[in-house]
Amino acid sequence: MKLSKGVITLLVIAGVVLVTFLWVKNSYNRMVLQEEQVTTAWSQVENVYQRRADLIPNLVSTVKGYASHERETLEGVVNARAKATQTTIDPTNMTAQSMANFQQAQGELSQALSKLMVVVERYPDLKANQNFLELQAQLEGTENRITVERQKFNEASRMYNTTIRQFPKNMIAGMFGFERKEYFEANEGAQNVPVVEF
Repeated sequence: MKLSKGVITLLVIAGVVLVTFLWVKNSYNRMVLQEEQVTTAWSQVENVYQRRADLIPNLVSTVKGYASHERETLEGVVNARAKATQTTIDPTNMTAQSMANFQQAQGELSQALSKLMVVVERYPDLKANQNFLELQAQLEGTENRITVERQKFNEASRMYNTTIRQFPKNMIAGMFGFERKEYFEANEGAQNVPVVEF
């Protein structure tokens, strides 16, 4: 059985259309998957920051019992915590400005905690308090978790950003509205390690 030129042409066109459709579908689904991974990674970043924020009231209460006249420092920590917990980012609409605002609020909280730890140095009884030592250990562990989750977020963002920028996937990304995700960057001066002694 011999096929006519018209049937062969139609089969070739149908094959090209099918292959193109499958490629676009797979590329789109990969971008969706990676965008969801970025969103999930961001949720984990927020989760560990929330853990830190949840530890702070207990830490402040413990310090308050020993250092009641350090009111300004304690209020600074409470206010910084309040600001940090109010500053959130919608992971589907992550902009450089919203990321900068989030990082600034978290940085202010970190600075307030550093000041609190300096105040603690003046109170040897507080440094020996079991509740304080436990809270301090949990806070240190949480800071480590924050670092790990920020790294995971940045890696998920890098993979996603790379995918949507590669040719020809960048055309599909443009057609379907996939946009670049911001990275979590170190604050200015972060390369200078703060000295905090306990």
